Amino acid sequence: MPQRHSKNNNDLAFFTYDEKRKLGYGTQKERLGKDSIKPFDACSLCLKSLIDPMSCQKGHLFCKECILECLLSQKKDIQRRLVAHSAQQKQEKEEEEEKLTLQKAKELDAFDQQNHGAVPQYSDRSYSRDKNGFHGANSVKVTSYEEEALRTMKAFWLPSATPEASVKVDAPSTTTICPEGKENLKLKTLFPVQFTEDTTEQNKSNALDRSYVCPSCKTTLTNTMSLVALSSCGHVFCKKCSDRFMAVDKVCLVCNKACKERHLVNLKRGGTGFAGHDDNLEAKDFKHLGSGSGLGLVRPAMKT
Repeated sequence: MPQRHSKNNNDLAFFTYDEKRKLGYGTQKERLGKDSIKPFDACSLCLKSLIDPMSCQKGHLFCKECILECLLSQKKDIQRRLVAHSAQQKQEKEEEEEKLTLQKAKELDAFDQQNHGAVPQYSDRSYSRDKNGFHGANSVKVTSYEEEALRTMKAFWLPSATPEASVKVDAPSTTTICPEGKENLKLKTLFPVQFTEDTTEQNKSNALDRSYVCPSCKTTLTNTMSLVALSSCGHVFCKKCSDRFMAVDKVCLVCNKACKERHLVNLKRGGTGFAGHDDNLEAKDFKHLGSGSGLGLVRPAMKT
């Protein structure tokens, strides 16, 4: 007979911890592998190899076409929101003027009733019918206040009087943002990036798989290295060479162009499967049990 153990005890009225794990219940954690990490030479928008790479001041790399298209779409969206906001302000101004006009008409009507009574007075006695269809002294004139109440009546059972919720459009921001870092980004702050390709005989045979090296120490650039780009000329170096030469000599080692400390931009990277490199590479997914089926209903995955 098998031993009676909590893992084999399945006749309980509730799920045990082991049964919940087998069903995928609760928070599932998984460390991301190499295939899930963006390479350092990949665009942050299209996730493909960089074509005419450009970088922002925070070190996020983009294809030139991708980032220009992104900024253009943001400007179009900002223009659309500005038009909607101005139209709403114009409508609110018209409604305020209409409300003031009705208030003045209401006060004038109340003054007229107070001085002349509720019965309408006509200069032409042969005209015995007023504009609302009432006759003689037995009729009461419908005031503008009552007309406004009928016009603004909220009756959900009448299609013509069904209330509508007003949509408030806030004033949009007129600045474009970086799609990766969420900070303000302007077109003039972008600078082109120039990687140094590995031209050895071993890499010439495989033209599709391009690799880049540091122009100073000739070390192959990977996700495990910290990279620094010069915003003045765009050349990319490893962090060690940048701290050893550019930070001291204040000149680029490739083109001999002068640079300052503010021109040294640390490029963002995706990290590796073993080290985070400023990114948490653990994916979490929460699952809860479905009613009666024992299958997990999955909520959207989240990365923390």
